[in-house]
Amino acid sequence: MKFTEFGLAPSLEEGLDSMGYEDATPIQEQAIPVVLQHKDLIACAQTGTGKTASYLLPVLHKIAEEQSDYINTLILVPTRELALQIDQQIMGLGYFTGATSIAVYGGGNGMDYEQQRTAIKEGANIIVATPGRLIAHLASGKLHFNKVKHFILDEADRMLDMGFHEDIMKIISFLPKKRQNLLFSATMPGKIRTLAKQILHDPTEINIALSKPSEGINQQVYMVYDDQKTALIQHILTNPTYTSTIIFASKKEFVKRLSTDLYKSGIAVEAFHSDLEQAQREDIMNRFKAKQINVLIGTDVISRGIDIVGISLVINYDVPPDPEDYIHRVGRTARAATTGTAITFVNQKDQPRFAKIEELIGSSIEKLDLPEGFSAGPVYDPTRYSDQKKKPSKKKKFKKFVKKD
Repeated sequence: MKFTEFGLAPSLEEGLDSMGYEDATPIQEQAIPVVLQHKDLIACAQTGTGKTASYLLPVLHKIAEEQSDYINTLILVPTRELALQIDQQIMGLGYFTGATSIAVYGGGNGMDYEQQRTAIKEGANIIVATPGRLIAHLASGKLHFNKVKHFILDEADRMLDMGFHEDIMKIISFLPKKRQNLLFSATMPGKIRTLAKQILHDPTEINIALSKPSEGINQQVYMVYDDQKTALIQHILTNPTYTSTIIFASKKEFVKRLSTDLYKSGIAVEAFHSDLEQAQREDIMNRFKAKQINVLIGTDVISRGIDIVGISLVINYDVPPDPEDYIHRVGRTARAATTGTAITFVNQKDQPRFAKIEELIGSSIEKLDLPEGFSAGPVYDPTRYSDQKKKPSKKKKFKKFVKKD
C-alpha cells in the first residue's frame, strides 16, 4: 500500500516524499486507518517494523488539519534514547506541517530541565517523555494536559519490566478522560493485557510481532569457551567489510572490560551503559552515527533504543536471557532493506538458552568452525548441558549422632 492512499494532509505527504517514503509496512498499513478513525489501539509490533511512523503519521495529520498551538499528544517511552529518536522522527516527518515537539527526559543538567519547561510552556504539540522526568514537570504545576487528545505508550512491555506501572497510572490521572489511547508493545504478556484493560476503551488489536529475524541477516554461531571470546572478536573485526559494529553483552561489567581490551588493541570502540551521564551517552551515539566510532559495545539498553541504518555487524558476546531479546539484538543490522551479519558466541552454559532461540525462529543457525589458530570450542549439545543444570548438586551426607543419656 502506498502512503498516498491514506489521504494524509498534503503538507505531511510532502514530508514523506522528501524522506523517500513510498510503501507502507504491514503495521503501518493496518494501524494508520485505525488511528485516523479515532479508535483505541493495542498493537504488538517489534522494533524495525515501522511502528513509530504508524502512530506518528496519523497524529501529525490531525495536528496539520487543526493547526493547534497546544499540547495535543503525549508519547510515553521507557528510555531517553528512544525519546530522542522519536523526537527526531517527528521533526523529519512533520517538517512541512509546522508541528512542534519536545523530548522530555532525565539525566541532564539544570539547563536541560529549563529548556524542556520553556518548550512545554510555549505549547509544543507533541511531548515525548520518559515517566520520571515527566512526573517532575507535572509536580511543578506548570504542565497541563487538559487538551491532550492522544496518549501513546511505546514499548509498553519494557516500561512494565522497568517498574514504571505506578508512574504510568499517575501520569494518566492528569489526562482528560476523553482521549485516544494507543498501546504498542513488542510482546504481549499477561501484564500488558491487564494494563490495556485499565487504560484502553474497546480497542482494535493488531499483531505484527516477528518470531524471526529479517531475511537480510546472515546469522552465524561460534561455539567458544569464555577465554576465547575477546581474541575471536579481535579476529572478526579485522574483516574490512564490517564498517559499523554493535557488540551486545548481558552485563555492564562485561561491556566495560571488553571495551578496555579492544581499545588497547587499537580498535575505535566505546562502551554504552547505565553508568554514563546523559551527555556522554548522546556524544557516543552521535559519534557512532557519524562513523567516528567503528564499534559500540552495550547491554540490551541499546537493542531497542536506536535506529541506525548501516550497521553491518552485530556480535552477541553472550546469549541473551530471553529469545525475544535475540531478535531485538540482531535486528539492529539489515535495516531498511539492507543486509548484515549477526554472530553469536555460545559457551557451554548458554547452550540451552540458544536452543530456545532456534526453537522460536523455527530453524537451526549455522555453527561455524573457529578460525585457524584457535583451539576447538565446546561441542553443541544443549540437551546435555540442560540435564546437567537440572541435576541436584551432590552433597556429602553426614551421619547424625545423638547423644545418649
